[in-house]
Amino acid sequence: MKKFLKFLGIGVLALVLFILIKTFTFTSESIEVAQVTPIEVPDEALTRLQKAIQFKTISHSYTTPHDSVAFTGLHNFLAFAFPLTDSLLERKVIQYSLLYKWAGTDNSLKPVLLMSHLDVVPVDEGTLKDWEAPPFSGEIKNGNIYGRGTMDDKVSVLAILEAVEASLQSGLKPKRTIYLAFGHDEEIGGDQGAASVAKYLQEQGVTLECVIDEGGYVAEGMIPGLDNPLAVINVAEKGYVSFELTITTKGGHASTPTPDNTIGSLATAITKLESNQFPYKTIPVIDRQVDIIGPHLPFVQRMAFANTWLFGSKIKEALNTHTTTAPTIIKGGVKDNVIPTSASVVVNFRVMTGETTEEVLRHIIKTINDERITVKSVSNRNEPSPVSDYESGGYKIIEKTILQLLPNTIVTPGLVSGGTDTKHYQSISENAYRFFPIRVNATNLTGFHGINEHLAVSNYKEIVQFYYQLIQNLNEW
Repeated sequence: MKKFLKFLGIGVLALVLFILIKTFTFTSESIEVAQVTPIEVPDEALTRLQKAIQFKTISHSYTTPHDSVAFTGLHNFLAFAFPLTDSLLERKVIQYSLLYKWAGTDNSLKPVLLMSHLDVVPVDEGTLKDWEAPPFSGEIKNGNIYGRGTMDDKVSVLAILEAVEASLQSGLKPKRTIYLAFGHDEEIGGDQGAASVAKYLQEQGVTLECVIDEGGYVAEGMIPGLDNPLAVINVAEKGYVSFELTITTKGGHASTPTPDNTIGSLATAITKLESNQFPYKTIPVIDRQVDIIGPHLPFVQRMAFANTWLFGSKIKEALNTHTTTAPTIIKGGVKDNVIPTSASVVVNFRVMTGETTEEVLRHIIKTINDERITVKSVSNRNEPSPVSDYESGGYKIIEKTILQLLPNTIVTPGLVSGGTDTKHYQSISENAYRFFPIRVNATNLTGFHGINEHLAVSNYKEIVQFYYQLIQNLNEW
C-alpha cells in the first residue's frame, strides 16, 4: 500500500510539474509594425452617417418587399455625399445593392472586395420608449450616435466610402483593383443582393484575392482577466438552418386530456433537443485563438489555456464551439378548452465547422424519436463556410492595419456564430475575412439587433481611419 501511495504521489507531482512547465513556457509571439498617424476625420463625416441612418432601409422578411423609396433615396444620397467616388469609380446597381469598381493599375494582381450592407433589421414598436434616441434619427447624445445601422451595418458602408473618398482626394491610384459591394438584404440571407453581385462578378470572369466584410470586432472587457483589447478577425462562420417540427394528433376535449396530448408531446420533443445538445469540439483556428489569447491572461486562466488537454472543455464551452440549438417560434391551439390536432415549433441551428445541416436533421429525428412529428426545413440550408487562410497576405494586411492604429491590441483569428454575406462569394474568392474595428463591450453588446443600438463617435472615426489605412496598405501588397 505504501509503495502504491508513493507511486501515486510521484505521479501527482509529475502531473503538477508538467502543468506548471506548460504554463510558464506558454508565451505569445510578438509582432512589430511601424506606427502611423491616423488621418483626421472631419465632423462632416458624422453628419453623413446621421443622414444615412435616417433612411429606413429595412429587411423585414423573405416575403416582404423592400421599400424602394428608402433604398433608392439612400443610393442617391451616397452619390451626392461622395462625389469623387461616384464619378471616378464605376458604379452598378444590382436590384437595390451597389457595386463599385476602383480600377487598379496592375492587372496581374487579383482584386480585393470590401463589403458591407445597406439594410437593417426592424425595430419592435413596443421598445421605442426604451431607446435613448429614436432608432432612425442618427441623433448624437453624450458622445454616442444612435440608430439602426450604427453597429450593423451602415457604419462600415459609410466608413468605407469616407476612406475611399479621402484616398481619391489624396490622388491615390490603387495597384490592384478594389471592389466595393453593399448588399441590400443581408439581414434575411443576402440571396437577392450579395448573391446577385457575386453572380455578376463571376460572369465577368472576376476572381478575388479575398473579401473583407463585417463580422469581426474589437472586444473590450469581454474575457475576464484580459486587459488588452482583443481584435477578432473571423476567418470562418457557422452554417445556418431552421427546421420546423410539426406534430399531428386526433386532438380532443381539454377535460379529458391524454398523457401524450399534442402540445405536451411537442414540448417533450423540444426538451429532448435542448437536453441533448451537439458536443463541443475544437478545430485548428480555435486552437490558434487559444494559443494567442492564453499567454495574456492571469496565471490561473493561463494555466487552463496552456493545458487544454485537461481544461479544454470549459474553454470550448466559453467559445461556443458547437452546433447550437434554439427554439424560436411556436404555434398551436385555437381555444382554451380544445386540445389541438396540430402544433409546431421552429428550431434554429448554427452549424459548427466540420458538421452539416444533414447531420442536424438526422440528429433531430433520432433525438425526438416520435413518428407523429414531421420535420422540414423552413430556411436556406447554409453549410458552414470554409476556413480562410490566417497566414495569407490578406489576413496579414488586416492584422498590420489593426496594430498600426491600435498598438496594444491582441489580434487573433476566430469563428463567428452569425452569418454574413461572404458566403455568396465562396465561388470567386478563396479567402473571406470578417472584421472592422467596432468596439464591443458590455454596454453596447445588446445593441446588435436590439434596443439602443449605438456607437461612440470616437469609435466611428477609428473605423474610418482603419479603412483608409487598409487601402494604403493594400497598395503596398
